[in-house]
Amino acid sequence: MTRIKRGTVVKKRHKKLLKQTKGYWGQRKNIFKRAKETLMRALAFAFTGRKLKKRNMRALFIARISAATKQHGMPYNKFIAGCKKAQIDLNRKMLSQLAIFEPEAFGKLVKTVKE
Repeated sequence: MTRIKRGTVVKKRHKKLLKQTKGYWGQRKNIFKRAKETLMRALAFAFTGRKLKKRNMRALFIARISAATKQHGMPYNKFIAGCKKAQIDLNRKMLSQLAIFEPEAFGKLVKTVKE
């Protein structure tokens, strides 16, 4: 059986990984073994961060809607329940945008939900 030399393939794989770790500190950027450990960890944190970002944004939208509904004398939970009963299918992001940029329209929406 013939011997397979993978020098160029390995070199390419190593260079690709080291390019991703550019800017890291010390051996983490130029020693393959250290760079790979660091990159795998960084990618895991990035994945988690993307999930947390969604959670944090939803909490922000809820806080904004809650503040806006309190101005109109209605608690957040009653407002959301009323929206469901009135079949208003706006997500929390759009409701918070309305509350900030179109306060009159949001006020009409709250009136609709109250009735």
